[in-house]
Amino acid sequence: MKLTVYIFAIALVVITVMFAVRTESTSQEKKAKPNKAMVKRGAYLVNVGGCNDCHSPKVFTKMGPMPDEKRLLSGHPAGSKMPDLPPGIIAPTPDKWGAISTNDFTAWVGPWGTSFTSNITPDDETGIGTWSESMFIGAMKTGKHMGIGRDILPPCRV
Repeated sequence: MKLTVYIFAIALVVITVMFAVRTESTSQEKKAKPNKAMVKRGAYLVNVGGCNDCHSPKVFTKMGPMPDEKRLLSGHPAGSKMPDLPPGIIAPTPDKWGAISTNDFTAWVGPWGTSFTSNITPDDETGIGTWSESMFIGAMKTGKHMGIGRDILPPCRV
């Protein structure tokens, strides 16, 4: 039940943020001027849904790891080399559960393989800016990229 509520909250957050920055016309997509109230609501939902926990690279501060304000919701940095596992650490296997993360918490290695957090900004080229509302809802319901593609790897999978 909690997972379903969490996924639903994330879905609302991303849809709100996506549509606060962009709207669709019937024949041609056009950028819309951001609605301040929707952007404020989207920021609130992103915070409540914990989207930055996975989808924003972290920087270390005196208070511990915090989302990098310059790369919010941008996912795992492209071209970032995965570090080698520390000496003596064996990659997690299904019979010995565990997970290992990169220092910025945007990539995880576990028994399923390696998961890289995706860019969920409204950017057309690297994020989900070209997704329709039905694509996003489909992704949340099916666990498939754009609602029809490859599996969305753990933990963001219904």
